[in-house]
Amino acid sequence: MSNPFVSQTASITGPATDIMPVMPSDSTDLPRVAIALYVETGGTVSLVTVVGQTRTVVLADYSILPVGTQRVRATGTTATGIHAMVLA
Repeated sequence: MSNPFVSQTASITGPATDIMPVMPSDSTDLPRVAIALYVETGGTVSLVTVVGQTRTVVLADYSILPVGTQRVRATGTTATGIHAMVLA
């Protein structure tokens, strides 16, 4: 099978090249900055953006939130099955 990504330059406009499960934490940043978050089971997500602002949003099941994110906070987050879409 050919890999269509092999000659492409990674771009924040997408697509993501990998997806990583997120463990919400009030003290630890994600291993890689996410270009978007994917949520399996909806609820509230409290996050820190790439510019350092704390934001809280309510998302439905199977939502994609296209916001650069450096941390998903445990406090205030009720959504589950959160994944970070990243550029590998």
